[in-house]
Amino acid sequence: MTALATIRASASLSRLRDLSLGPDQVALWWLGQAGFAVKIGGAIVLLDPFLSPRPERLVPPSFPPESAGDVDAVLCSHEHWDHFDAPALGAIARASRAARFVVPAPLRDAVVALGITPERVIAARTEETVQLGAVTVRPLPASHGVELGDAYGFGDGRFLGYVLDDGAVRVYHAGDTIVYPGMVQLLRRLEVDVALLPINGRDHFREVEDGIVGNMDHREAARLAAEAGADLLIPMHYDMFAANRGYPAHLVDVARRDHPGLAIAIPSRERIFIYSGTRT
Repeated sequence: MTALATIRASASLSRLRDLSLGPDQVALWWLGQAGFAVKIGGAIVLLDPFLSPRPERLVPPSFPPESAGDVDAVLCSHEHWDHFDAPALGAIARASRAARFVVPAPLRDAVVALGITPERVIAARTEETVQLGAVTVRPLPASHGVELGDAYGFGDGRFLGYVLDDGAVRVYHAGDTIVYPGMVQLLRRLEVDVALLPINGRDHFREVEDGIVGNMDHREAARLAAEAGADLLIPMHYDMFAANRGYPAHLVDVARRDHPGLAIAIPSRERIFIYSGTRT
């Protein structure tokens, strides 16, 4: 049975840092789009933080990146600017001088070019785990594309998801991806507890007319999480751009009908969620 609590207070990095968690708990704060701030294993980790103001945004940044002084690590899944927010990465690096930056190996030089010293940048590859204090990061393949011409493939490691594992709870952030052969088995083998999955989908009009490389939709996300044995599914990547929306209410309907054992949490940008592991 899923154990999930909500902190009913204004979300902030300092609030996240100050939370007292049990050994089988993680705290998650949704930053909009695919961005999350996670407290796990005593560390504050930012996943795909999209924090720069842009006219296309439908919701404002959760906080100014230059205020991010409590960060231990930043993970980016791929190079699209709503996942690899270059101005924000530079500001976070200056605000959190000890923060490490984990990116797909082909993007390492792009991070160093931002003025972040090479020893702070980790080139992530799917066959290699990354240790961040008490947290083990397992990079996983993602099937996406820089443009439609190279979608949907793996880009020689250019597109990644990440599993964060503190020894008690495992959180999977998919980045941008469709469901690919072997994905269910991979996640099941890793015993993922919490799955952060995109639900914006893909279709003719967005792909052909707008040139948008899509993702799994709400039906695929629900089935993937259920068949992989995840305890909790948190949808993402549906709120930020008018031309590339998803439907979390449809996800709930599909899960209730087809996957009644799967728990769904619709995140709030104003609240921090605490998940308690159930594998012990």
